[in-house]
Amino acid sequence: MANRKPIEVGEWYHCYNRGVDKRKVFLEERDYDRLLLHMFLGKRPKPIQLFNERDHRLVTILRDSEKATGLDIVEIGAYALMPNHVHFVLKEIQEGGVALFMQKVFTGYTMYFNQKNARTGALFAGTFKSNHIADDRYLKHLISYVHLNPAELFEPGWKEKIGDLSKVEKRLREYPYSSLPEFLGHTRPHRVLLGNSAFELFDKVPTMGQMVRDARTYETLNV
Repeated sequence: MANRKPIEVGEWYHCYNRGVDKRKVFLEERDYDRLLLHMFLGKRPKPIQLFNERDHRLVTILRDSEKATGLDIVEIGAYALMPNHVHFVLKEIQEGGVALFMQKVFTGYTMYFNQKNARTGALFAGTFKSNHIADDRYLKHLISYVHLNPAELFEPGWKEKIGDLSKVEKRLREYPYSSLPEFLGHTRPHRVLLGNSAFELFDKVPTMGQMVRDARTYETLNV
């Protein structure tokens, strides 16, 4: 269950939220890209400012990291975006950084989504939830859990049983809206979203079987 303890500098947290009434919050590719863009800009202390269409091109901005200067307020360790919810692995760098990051990302994205779709009101289900990650082993379990979350899209019930593991692995490798490709050594502009700490946990890339076991362990510990 999510805790309500104060978030502390230097500690890792599993932060997540879902659409209000479990509605889809991403309807097309550019919606996912827009939230990733808010993540990139939101981890810096300055307010997010997007004035023109050129500013909205994700790959352009990710390749031009000088557009966001200054000390990060959080470190992003891993992430996964799903049609109706999101998962972040975040380390608080500056006091209040996680809360500020989440506020900037979700407020900015909601404004974008509502304007684009001619709607009003809340898009996400209240305040984000967070679990404190107490140690490195627990953090590794969480990273596997976050990266396997998209498996639910093509392998429902994977947390209990997975059929063709090789098929699941292939689909996860191809899923563009998580940080798993970076952990598998793929080169994308998206690497600048992530810090280095989470990568340093792994001596080698875990097998898909190990990731499944770790993810199930995390799920069991957080029932």
